[in-house]
Amino acid sequence: MIRLEHINLVVTSISRTKKFLEIAMPHWRERGSGQNEWYGKKRNWLHFGDDDYYITLNDHGEGPNRDLRGSLPGLAHIGLVVDNLDEIRDRLEENGYEIATIGADHPHRKTIYFIDPEGFEFEFIEYLSEIPSEKNMYGGELSNVTRISTK
Repeated sequence: MIRLEHINLVVTSISRTKKFLEIAMPHWRERGSGQNEWYGKKRNWLHFGDDDYYITLNDHGEGPNRDLRGSLPGLAHIGLVVDNLDEIRDRLEENGYEIATIGADHPHRKTIYFIDPEGFEFEFIEYLSEIPSEKNMYGGELSNVTRISTK
């Protein structure tokens, strides 16, 4: 078996992305933190997640994140499966985060995208079916994707 355990991000401010993640996923917690050296440069790190999955945040990022509207190689977005998309959307909007993209209407899933203050795009996906052929169905969209505030 192979499964994705973590994602490792370099940020300019650990606290800004941590705050975003705390609001989106209040059941996650700080698993550990510390300092290390990355090619001669000291930096802080923090693991934020649950017992099985987490996101590593490393500080001292330099320069802007990849332009999400462009075609340069790099991380496009991080997709997270959630139980209740509306709750996450409401929590994030109540805390000042703007929706970047609303996924196309689909009979078996709902998706919404937010961009954290560091410029990383997070897709939240709520599956409306547990049947693999339905939840993994490509096509069947009843509308187009709606771009709102992609930075």
